[in-house]
Amino acid sequence: MLEGLKVVELATYIAAPAAGGIMADWGAEVIKIESAAGDPMRRFLAGLADAGQCDPTFATDNRGKRAIVLDITRPEGHEAALRLVRDADIFLTNVRPAALKRAGLDWERLSAENPRLIYCSVTGYGLVGPDTDKPGFDIASFWARTGMASLTAPKGTEPFPIRTGMGDHTCALATLSAILAAVIDRARTGKGRLVESSLLRAGAYAISSDMAIQLRLGRIASTRARAHAVNPLANFFQTIDGRWLCILPRDGGSDWPAIAAAAGRPNAAEDPKFASARARRDNGPELVAMLDRAFAEMTLDQAGEQLDAGDVVWAPVQTPAQLIADPQAEAAGCFVEIPGPDGETTRAPAGPVRFPGADDGPKGPAPTLGQHTRAVLLEVGYSPAEIDALIAAGAAS
Repeated sequence: MLEGLKVVELATYIAAPAAGGIMADWGAEVIKIESAAGDPMRRFLAGLADAGQCDPTFATDNRGKRAIVLDITRPEGHEAALRLVRDADIFLTNVRPAALKRAGLDWERLSAENPRLIYCSVTGYGLVGPDTDKPGFDIASFWARTGMASLTAPKGTEPFPIRTGMGDHTCALATLSAILAAVIDRARTGKGRLVESSLLRAGAYAISSDMAIQLRLGRIASTRARAHAVNPLANFFQTIDGRWLCILPRDGGSDWPAIAAAAGRPNAAEDPKFASARARRDNGPELVAMLDRAFAEMTLDQAGEQLDAGDVVWAPVQTPAQLIADPQAEAAGCFVEIPGPDGETTRAPAGPVRFPGADDGPKGPAPTLGQHTRAVLLEVGYSPAEIDALIAAGAAS
């Protein structure tokens, strides 16, 4: 679907490369510029890297790209980068703005070289303000600073980190949508534009329902322990086989009779202590304890059958290993096979959407460091002798 779009990516870690990775899945040509040291994510799992194997976290966000090594601090390497950008559609970077300006790869310089260029900057904190050049990672910028960490930890407990790349991949989706909106805009105007996304803004949007309440009312309810939840029905319950399930009632408590029936306690729906949302909140510990006892008498499968019979919104609490074996995850296309150089494939997470009937999956393996340096430089007009000279000078490898 994106065939014909050329993306030059000067980015490391996850948020920006993940956006480039989805574009590569969808058919864009993505050329990844790295230093001689390579993207640090190549060695996220150092043991695999030491064994000469591709890191799965790197492969997930960089599959199907082409890799070129340039030293952009050298004049020859800088000029090679400019040649790549001059006929590119998109420049995608998460290098901090001041460093890009020093390298002569800032928006003003590159847009002068290529007025049709869509220049996408991904940062921790945005392009304006006192923290523009502050380093940012998702646990800091997306999770901690936005208030998400404080909201998610139950009241009175210590903050805890999110899992690897959660905020980065959320930001990547925002980045991708912004780039494609700019592509549509350019089709109308003929001109490129600066696009910016940040972990901070993506995090604030990710909890925008809570933030809207905070902005309007100046306060917001904290996350509480199970027994003291604001809505005791919106909760987690453990079954006799040691599994947990999550229940999420619809607005107004209309699911309460169905939940009570599924738990084998249909009369509880008429109990005055639980008959209204206010009563259930006031008597939350007692209600949670009752449902704990009820679901502890069932297996997860039994509880699920009962909840499904009442059309209640619920889901099992699964481990990643259980998700991989989940037939619905397979049917929904949650996983794909990344083709390898020798015909073998490696299973990996898919992108978040699919287009039935389209070739929307991985187009190839993640590239090795500098795998395509010579080929890419030939395509932008360098002769073999000039490429040899660049490599000899340390400007490429």
